[in-house]
Amino acid sequence: MNDTKFNIAVLIDGDNAQAKLIKEIIEEVSKYGKATIRRIYGDWTSQQMNSWKEIINQYSINPIQKFSYTTGKNSTDSSLIIDAMDILHSESVDGFCIVSSDSDYTGLAKRIREEGLLVMGIGRRTTPIAFVNSCEIFTFSENLINEIEIVKQKPLRKKAELDNTKAKQPIKKELEKPISHNQFPKIDISIIDKAFEISTNEEEEAFIAKMGSSLRKIDPSFDSRTYGFKTLTQLFESIPKYIIVKNEVNGLNHPLVRLK
Repeated sequence: MNDTKFNIAVLIDGDNAQAKLIKEIIEEVSKYGKATIRRIYGDWTSQQMNSWKEIINQYSINPIQKFSYTTGKNSTDSSLIIDAMDILHSESVDGFCIVSSDSDYTGLAKRIREEGLLVMGIGRRTTPIAFVNSCEIFTFSENLINEIEIVKQKPLRKKAELDNTKAKQPIKKELEKPISHNQFPKIDISIIDKAFEISTNEEEEAFIAKMGSSLRKIDPSFDSRTYGFKTLTQLFESIPKYIIVKNEVNGLNHPLVRLK
């Protein structure tokens, strides 16, 4: 994605999304554009929506009330889809972000893409692959959670606190426990190689930014955070067959990747 900022409509399935991640969701959308329209759909008379009530004003999200027509069913999906189509035809935005793990939005995502607009999705890793692949970008909500664990030192015992000598000793600071990449999925090198093949220039090098774009085209859900790396550069540094080359242009680093 280039530096141009787009207007994005963020449509949240309140029955399906996690309220505790709303800050991270908005921040993720802001990487690609400005969330000009923010709506959340659900039955606000149900207890299930209580977790959203305290934060919707804080993040300027417009709540849309939709009652359940049948026991065990709700009209959230159809209401969100109808609103999305109205927004699409109004030509007031350049893209959409659908926050849900529900496959019912697969057709909507395809329709938006047919109009040439950006369509991104945010949902759990259990999201059906059909919906994931219908989006241009899909971010797993698990990747929005900080994976670094802080290991706290055991508190000093009271006896030690009463000992003037021990009490004067400096208290150890909290330490960050290094991430063990064994707990994350294994990287599919074939996808990496394919993206490198279509991204290289005449010098057989590829910009990291272009690699990111190519990887998303092959797999909309590709995200370095899925594999325990904060950035794509860190991910490539972990792959033995590739090397990162520093490339400064006008004081800014635009790293390149090449085969060793």
